Amino acid sequence: MTPQTPLALEDLSIGQSAELTRLVDDRTVMDFAAVSGDHNPLHVDEEYAKASPFRGRIAHGALIASYLSGVLGNQLPGPGAIFLRMDINFQRPVRVGDTVTARARVEAVDVKSRLVTLDCDCRVGDRTVMTAKATVMVRARRRKDG
Repeated sequence: MTPQTPLALEDLSIGQSAELTRLVDDRTVMDFAAVSGDHNPLHVDEEYAKASPFRGRIAHGALIASYLSGVLGNQLPGPGAIFLRMDINFQRPVRVGDTVTARARVEAVDVKSRLVTLDCDCRVGDRTVMTAKATVMVRARRRKDG
């Protein structure tokens, strides 16, 4: 995915939204385990996970949250946005083989502080698996001297 042109603070308005969709396959989960160092057997060991309350492997919560980072860093607001905070609530597990849609919607724009608050969620089909509030700092449009 090629990042879009970054949006300046002045280009953002309440209600603007963006999303991306990703398949959570075995390779993605195993690669995330390698990168993060999180080898919890709930994520990487099918036999162990079958005996758990989940009855099978589930994806790392941080992997699912990272899809929102992709939306914020590539689309809304886009390149140059500084990710400051995310408050996350997980509702359901994401299983290997699920397709996740991560969405972000502008909830507030504070021009003075250059902070933008986004209401975010991740869904598998019509079921919400995670909700979050994100705060990013966005560059204001450069003024032309003249």
